[in-house]
Amino acid sequence: MRLGVDGRELRPGVRTGIGRYLLEVLRAASRAGWPCVVYGDAGARLDYALPGVGVSVLRAPWTQWWDQVSLPRALARDRTSVFLSPYYKAPLRAPCPVVLTIHDLYFIGYPGRHRPVYDATITRLARLYAARSTAIVTDSEYSKRSIVTRLGVSSSKVSVIPVALGPEFRPVPLTAAVTTRYGVAPPYILYVGNVMPHKNLPRLIRAFALLPDTQRRRHTLVLAGGHGDGGPALARLAAGLGVADRVIFPGRVEDQDLPALYSGAALYALPSLEEGFGATVLEAMACGAPVVASNRAALPEVVADAGLLCDAEQELELAAMLARVLSDAGLAEDLRRRGLARAGLFTPERTSGRVLEVLRGVSEGREA
Repeated sequence: MRLGVDGRELRPGVRTGIGRYLLEVLRAASRAGWPCVVYGDAGARLDYALPGVGVSVLRAPWTQWWDQVSLPRALARDRTSVFLSPYYKAPLRAPCPVVLTIHDLYFIGYPGRHRPVYDATITRLARLYAARSTAIVTDSEYSKRSIVTRLGVSSSKVSVIPVALGPEFRPVPLTAAVTTRYGVAPPYILYVGNVMPHKNLPRLIRAFALLPDTQRRRHTLVLAGGHGDGGPALARLAAGLGVADRVIFPGRVEDQDLPALYSGAALYALPSLEEGFGATVLEAMACGAPVVASNRAALPEVVADAGLLCDAEQELELAAMLARVLSDAGLAEDLRRRGLARAGLFTPERTSGRVLEVLRGVSEGREA
């Protein structure tokens, strides 16, 4: 059996959530002895060699040509047994069975964006890709319900498999090199991710500003990750609330530094209102950070009883949850223990290993 993977998200240094997902699947396939070909563009590569995993760079004048011409030709040339896409899309005329990974459907009808023609077009395409695929993998029951309802596929076609947790996510010391590189110092509240509207970061900043004076003066709020268009607005909000000196924007964090940054946090906060999974809360728990998260979307599935869940649209409630963890050392320690135990359940057998089971079943003509 030969596995083909769309590896355009595999970039050196700072990896996206999709890139992390791919890396763990490739690690599992390498351990299982599967020959794999990662198809990438000019910028894609693995940071280190995995036995049995090769990289094939495909040239194309534009993305659609890469997807629908260059890639299927390469799959046929390499006699690929099954192809894994980390996206909602894949070649429409692939020479082998295709498994899609649809983490969420936020690319359709994203809140706050009025794009009726675009959304209608993408919805039709997503339905077509889903119909042509042999199987679909998604991260949570929440996302599965959305996929079945909005893309019109059979429930039996969609397998819910949690995102894998890399072995690098474990409690490690927060070194002076890391604190200097990102301009942070304990004690701090940490968020890692993008600044899109569904992440609900304005309310997190307002909740931080509502903390008791002693806690607000002692702690900083670290909003790490890519800023995009929303970063300047968040900085202006912090300034308007009088907490500009307490809110830190360190930018993108190198993969090698993330475990230490999680480990050093007084707590990890994810107030997101929409998540297909919420991998950063799992990473934070694995590194021993107490977690406060929203009770929306897939987050309750991931966090369970290992963190505090709240209605993150209510800033007073969010602030109260943050204050509880920061003021109660016993509660913080209990959440650390619960988080570590919860993260320990996300073993390779339960995550990336199950993706391999779906791929094997598809390649052998069995039901996923």
